[in-house]
Amino acid sequence: MKAAHLGWKFLSCFVLLAGSAAFAEDSLKYPAMGSVERLDKAFDNLIPPDAKIEKLAEGFEWAEGPVWNREENFVLFSDIPNNAVNKWQPGKPLTLFLKPSGYTGKKPRGGEPGSNGLLYDSQGRLILCQHGDRRIARLEGKRFVTLVDKYKGKRLNSPNDAVFKSNGDLYFTDPPYGMIETFDDPNRELDFCGVYRLSKNGKLTLLTDEMTAPNGIGFSPDEKTLYVAQSDPQAPIWKAFDVNEDGTISKGRVFFDATELAKDKKNQGLPDGLKVDEKGNLFATGPGGVLVFSPEGNHLGTLRTEQRTANCGWGGDGTTLYITADMYLCRIQTATRGLGF
Repeated sequence: MKAAHLGWKFLSCFVLLAGSAAFAEDSLKYPAMGSVERLDKAFDNLIPPDAKIEKLAEGFEWAEGPVWNREENFVLFSDIPNNAVNKWQPGKPLTLFLKPSGYTGKKPRGGEPGSNGLLYDSQGRLILCQHGDRRIARLEGKRFVTLVDKYKGKRLNSPNDAVFKSNGDLYFTDPPYGMIETFDDPNRELDFCGVYRLSKNGKLTLLTDEMTAPNGIGFSPDEKTLYVAQSDPQAPIWKAFDVNEDGTISKGRVFFDATELAKDKKNQGLPDGLKVDEKGNLFATGPGGVLVFSPEGNHLGTLRTEQRTANCGWGGDGTTLYITADMYLCRIQTATRGLGF
């Protein structure tokens, strides 16, 4: 048994190194940007000492929601103001994947109408948090199928980000950033910003309305903790909630308070999208770039993009972290692997 375990560890290391080598060969074409800030020795176990943030594409209004397609090896990401989803694949030109992506109405509108968070369901179908249409939808061929757009008969604000639980339930956040006048928009029908669960049988449950601006969302590896970012400049925090056996949440606590970081003018951005690795570490966009936290909430280091950073997502063999930072799509090679890979 011990020999088999060692063999598996060797195979895992080989796969990790092979993925890193392929990344390095491809990386020769892309310029570095930003820097890596190391605050704790444990950070070196997650981000190699020579790792650099690489700029893959640029020129977007506000890039968001990167998600990796494992079948065809490409990353999709939203450009919210342009109501589009773009496709980037190593060695190929950037292409427009989908437009419109979040607003299908005929009346022209400003603000941030496009899709935000993107993810794939267990059947490989693309799920989009659609700002302009104020819903979560599934892409089927060339049409959108609404998964949820109302709570107790009232339209949602503008679903922002989402994560699937292993049982197929979808958890998502609903701030009003996609509405033209955001929090003060006269078309708002809900007077709170909710965190919800859409069960696989279609039942919608409000989990909490206590967060002023819920944004990024993710589970711990054992799914006993739900993390939610709060992009409130007056209270820029991440919260951790205990997940009950029935899928509801309780006992919310502040996981990390970024108030002091946000006060420093060199740290652009607020808590936004987040992802978790297989060891339970959080990679959370926020003041300064992508902040990396241990499962205990210790700030280990920051991937400093020097931009307001919206979101991140695992790709490749699960060890590459793709990052959307303002007008850029970038990436960094890690020494860990994303949850679910």
